[in-house]
Amino acid sequence: MGWTDERVETLKKLWLDGLSASQIAKQLGGVTRNAVIGKVHRLGLSGRATPSQPQRTVFKAPRAPRPAVSASSAAAPRRAIEPSMPSQPIQPYIAEEPGTATVLTLGAHMCKWPIGDPSSDGFTFCGRRSDREGPYCQDHARVAYQPQQKKGARSGASELARSLRRYI
Repeated sequence: MGWTDERVETLKKLWLDGLSASQIAKQLGGVTRNAVIGKVHRLGLSGRATPSQPQRTVFKAPRAPRPAVSASSAAAPRRAIEPSMPSQPIQPYIAEEPGTATVLTLGAHMCKWPIGDPSSDGFTFCGRRSDREGPYCQDHARVAYQPQQKKGARSGASELARSLRRYI
């Protein structure tokens, strides 16, 4: 169906009334939403309200901590989860004294463990002699790298054969 003068006038009226292109297409019949959008563009119709601007984010105050649940009010007793593999105790974070190296003085065999807040003037690196294998000294390497966990009692060869059977 073509764009007659009567249909164009109806389109202009409905567009200025604020109807969407889909609603206009339904009322006119025989045209698609995209056809309405194209005709509006060719006619140079604006007159519509500008799209809504995204609101500025409002700072929300942090929530109050949740109250602790007492043992008497707990619905079911919790079971202690036992780890399947003995793990090393996690070392707590210890506030470190400022390091001896800065970004400008950091060398190839110096520990690159960051100490402090990078946005502050007092930010430094550890600076102690690092291992040949990595960027950190022995103390910081123990914190940074966790030992690889084994996948149960399966052997490497049997696991490989089992995984290859899926693809054969």
